Amino acid sequence: MHWLDRVTLHRVARNRVTLCAAMLLAAAPAFAADGPRLGQSISPSDLSPWDISVGPDGAGLPPGRGTVAQGELVFAAKCQACHGEKGAGKPNDALAGGFGTIASDKPAVKTVGSYWPYATTLFDYVRRAMPWNETKSLTGDELYAVSAYILHLNGVIGADDALDAQSLPQVKMPNRDGFIPFPRQGRP
Repeated sequence: MHWLDRVTLHRVARNRVTLCAAMLLAAAPAFAADGPRLGQSISPSDLSPWDISVGPDGAGLPPGRGTVAQGELVFAAKCQACHGEKGAGKPNDALAGGFGTIASDKPAVKTVGSYWPYATTLFDYVRRAMPWNETKSLTGDELYAVSAYILHLNGVIGADDALDAQSLPQVKMPNRDGFIPFPRQGRP
């Protein structure tokens, strides 16, 4: 093959590649606009059952009220099989005890009372994930009651105390000051 034929062939091949690339770039917005058409936009009413976050300040807490005595009954019926009598553990994690093990030479025993910084975290976690075989099934009253019982087991609240959306965020957990604040840009 003559060198001039090779140069011509190379130019034709390069022009074809350039033409294909230009066509793909031109068609890209049409493909992107169409999209895969998977799913649909979620409405606020469909999202609300999943938008159940509760912050340390109590934002997002639902209505309801529960006492330690009521919580003991809820715990016995729905929690004790996994967390043991009075939250002592077995077969799953202990919910009470472990005091003085976090900032010591002892092995850390992380329970609600020894480790968790906010009482609202207990409520939020139980609301989302417990009981494990029937998550998000407890009523507002049951959630406040079982939270009161677990906090009482840890000596955080008294036997005659009750919890609701106003009182729960006011509960001061023993390890509240045991965490180092992590500054986040644009957030306190």
